[in-house]
Amino acid sequence: MARRQRNEADFMQRALQLAARGQGRVEPNPMVGCVIVSRGKIIGEGYHRRFGGPHAEIEALRRCHASPRGATVYVTLEPCCHFGKTPPCTEALIEAGAGSVVVALRDPHPRVAGRGLGKLRSAGIRVETGLLAEQADELNAPYLKLMLHKRPWVILKWAQSLDGKIATRTGDSKWISDEHCRAHAHRVRGRMDAILVGRNTVLTDDPQLTARVGRVRRVATRIVLDTALRTPPTAKLVRSARATPTWIIHAPRASRARARALEAAGCVIHRVARDDNRLSLSAVLDLLGSHGMTNVLVEGGGRLLGQFVDQRLADEIHVYIAPLLIGGNQAVSTLAGRGPATVHEALQLPDNVRLRRLGHGWFAHAKLT
Repeated sequence: MARRQRNEADFMQRALQLAARGQGRVEPNPMVGCVIVSRGKIIGEGYHRRFGGPHAEIEALRRCHASPRGATVYVTLEPCCHFGKTPPCTEALIEAGAGSVVVALRDPHPRVAGRGLGKLRSAGIRVETGLLAEQADELNAPYLKLMLHKRPWVILKWAQSLDGKIATRTGDSKWISDEHCRAHAHRVRGRMDAILVGRNTVLTDDPQLTARVGRVRRVATRIVLDTALRTPPTAKLVRSARATPTWIIHAPRASRARARALEAAGCVIHRVARDDNRLSLSAVLDLLGSHGMTNVLVEGGGRLLGQFVDQRLADEIHVYIAPLLIGGNQAVSTLAGRGPATVHEALQLPDNVRLRRLGHGWFAHAKLT
């Protein structure tokens, strides 16, 4: 029994490795891998490569070098049972004569949610669930959050000196990180659904917020939180709004004339409620979730980053640390929100913090939830 369990875990681990290859390509769909095993050997494998393309199970069936009849199928997520961009995977597995299906996670998508497993069982296929579920859950955390909580996965990103400054006392921040770190950050942008900043970042840095290094897998929507709609029409974001999706989110009483001017430039204007004289970040995340956004990268500034930490609304952090000491009482600190009153109330990071050398500095990464 122990040997059988070990082999099953190995096969599911392979399916998870395949699923990870789809990172950034298929979102907001889940990343799914599939391995088909007959007589203890893999005869076919596949993963969901692109949105609208064949699902992992179909890929694996097509790549089988022996008959899948009676085989065991290891798949990281419950097979779909409905017609969408592709036909149902359950029907393909039934038609292929699969003997059993081992699934890591049930799919919470309302059109699946146990129905796929039910169809397989009704066809006489043995079904098992839960093998390496924790690893599969981590791999698809953004998709699962959107399905279960209707909000995107929030990544906070910043570049800082070793002493925790993101700009000097004059506001200068170009460039704290080196070209290697900036290239890495651009690659991350290239798999996001949205990049979020506050209005002050637009006024201070006039950023483009586009991915300009490597292969761009997704074109992120640029989003500016601007309570009073004071983003200038001359900003790079506004001037390029017809080429790259750009949203400006404002409070209820913002000037309608300013809204019309930004709309005329190609921006999409959204209104959300206030929360303590600021835009409600919860309402912002609800809005993004309602538009199917899975991954959102928050790039600052310090006040916005601090608010996300204060309100415990972030899921992950990406920190680029430069071998610099900036110092100065008036230099800009990383997190400029309210902050905790005591050390005991500070946000405690899990044991999953990873720190690695990147360029001349370091890259720190951690999931917070």
